[in-house]
Amino acid sequence: MKAIVINNYGGKEELQEQEVPKPQIKDNQVLVEVHATSINPIDWKLREGYLKSMLDFSFPIILGWDVAGTIVETGKQVKDFQIGDEVFARPDTTANGTYAEYTTVDENLLAKKPKNISFEEAASIPLAGLTAWQCLVDKTGVKKGDKVLIQAGAGGVGSLAIQFAKYLGAYVATTASEKNETYVKELGADKFINYKTQNFAEELEDFDIVLDTMGGEVLEKSFQVLKRGGKLVTIAGQPDQDLAKEYGVEAMSYWLTPNGEQLTELGDLLDKKIVKAQVGHVFGFSTDELREAHTLSETHHAKGKIVIKVK
Repeated sequence: MKAIVINNYGGKEELQEQEVPKPQIKDNQVLVEVHATSINPIDWKLREGYLKSMLDFSFPIILGWDVAGTIVETGKQVKDFQIGDEVFARPDTTANGTYAEYTTVDENLLAKKPKNISFEEAASIPLAGLTAWQCLVDKTGVKKGDKVLIQAGAGGVGSLAIQFAKYLGAYVATTASEKNETYVKELGADKFINYKTQNFAEELEDFDIVLDTMGGEVLEKSFQVLKRGGKLVTIAGQPDQDLAKEYGVEAMSYWLTPNGEQLTELGDLLDKKIVKAQVGHVFGFSTDELREAHTLSETHHAKGKIVIKVK
């Protein structure tokens, strides 16, 4: 089968098209014919070699950990899915990712694709959607009336997090650039902060929860907007526990757990049009277009999600 792989760590030029064997499924897995996948920062961070101490894979590595497609084979223990089902998933983090014509997925990580969305839209949801949902629901317990700050609301995680937080009944503030003001307000943001001209730490106070997607200085300044007893969750680095103590807040770093049951819940929100997929850019399934997609993701300025149309 055709796949885009890396045979060394390094820049985007390491992405190469290669013929590789079609993966073999285990008894608890299905084989998915990939219609679409999407780009996430983990893709290029792993490509650069930044994650090799955590994920010690041998080459060639197929990147990509979002999939939407059709089941073409099922393992003998698979009960709830069958050949022909249209599905989406955030598969396990292995060296056999989703920049490929076929990929394997454990049954417990699968969800049925909502009928009212395209494969491209479905591929944009699993990793970013589960990240946002788990940060807001499982880690910080957002509830009606909470004041929530979402950093970088126009990005892949932020654009879904705004919608989830509003669904949960929160008041939502978000940072974005001027050109995305209308966009984040349409997603449901109550307060927009232009990160280029305004200092969010001076504009906001007494917030219950911050979801940080940026790290660095933005993460450090995020402590200032929280009330005592508030919660900060970041997906970009490690929060300073001394600062957390100083401000009297709980601060944590989070990396998602793939979960088919929760993805089914998100599918239900998409099906009911409570939440909309945010596909900002679509690229084709070729070496050149994958390299272009990585370049865009690395800018941190892509609007919504970057999707690869495979079929």
